Amino acid sequence: MKKKWVGVLMGGISPEREISLKTGEAVFNALRDLGYKAIRVDAKDDIFERFLKLKIDIAFIALHGGWGENGGIQGALNIMGIPYTGSGVCASAVAMDKILSKKIFSYHSLPTPGFWVYEGNNSGIKKFLKEQSFKLPVVVKPVTGGSTIGVYIVFNRKELEKAISQVLFLDSRVLIEEYIKGRDLTVGMLNGKPLPIVEMIPKRGFYDYKAKYTKGETEYVCPARIPAKTTKEIHKIALQAYRALGCKGAPRIDFRLSSANKPYILEVNTIPGMTGTSLLPMAASRVGINFNRLVEMILEESFNERL
Repeated sequence: MKKKWVGVLMGGISPEREISLKTGEAVFNALRDLGYKAIRVDAKDDIFERFLKLKIDIAFIALHGGWGENGGIQGALNIMGIPYTGSGVCASAVAMDKILSKKIFSYHSLPTPGFWVYEGNNSGIKKFLKEQSFKLPVVVKPVTGGSTIGVYIVFNRKELEKAISQVLFLDSRVLIEEYIKGRDLTVGMLNGKPLPIVEMIPKRGFYDYKAKYTKGETEYVCPARIPAKTTKEIHKIALQAYRALGCKGAPRIDFRLSSANKPYILEVNTIPGMTGTSLLPMAASRVGINFNRLVEMILEESFNERL
């Protein structure tokens, strides 16, 4: 296995490029530490030609957002016959599309917040709002976004109109989601099994981009301090969602836990952050899996799965 060349796909052109570069660099360093023949591949352009020239044996996908997570790069690698880490084309595409994934959650009777969708331009927002009955507050977000970029919690109609307009700069479709008052939790999956639950407690506001990526802005508790019964229920829902979408590899599943301890699944992130301080490695470390070993387990599973 260590004689194979591993191409770490990183960077890209999505708004999450900088985060992807950090993930990719951490993965690359781990692979080199483990003795693998690894090479960095910035997925900006001419990626197919580069992959063919480099003669990569397997791709470790460290891309966030855009075609790195929506099935595009997975489809291209399938065509080139190059095995890769993480979920396949269909699961990646569905997980990236919050509308599709929420419909699948509902079909499988998995609890997820209610939602509305706006498709159009700025001129149609007022009409849309008049036709809908929203119980405020609500959460406004891009249908295909990640890293909490472009996510707003709004408390009145004026803020709602402005938030929809802002999100339209990022996506042609806007998801307006029921706000669940409570706690932010996430569950990583590894080899088809849930890892310990992590709770994210932002020091101010909500768990947005700044809270995620600014040191000291958020307290992380792992395992989350919740009743054992609730832990069991969240793990069960996470596994059901993982299977319903057909995921593979090590995705991360985000939840909101209501004040009545009822969990609601928000979304599945098929390529979560993978730095030394990211949530998935944090959860893995609680069961004795260090960062380097986590990277190797993800690589081994995918290599065995696709060869």
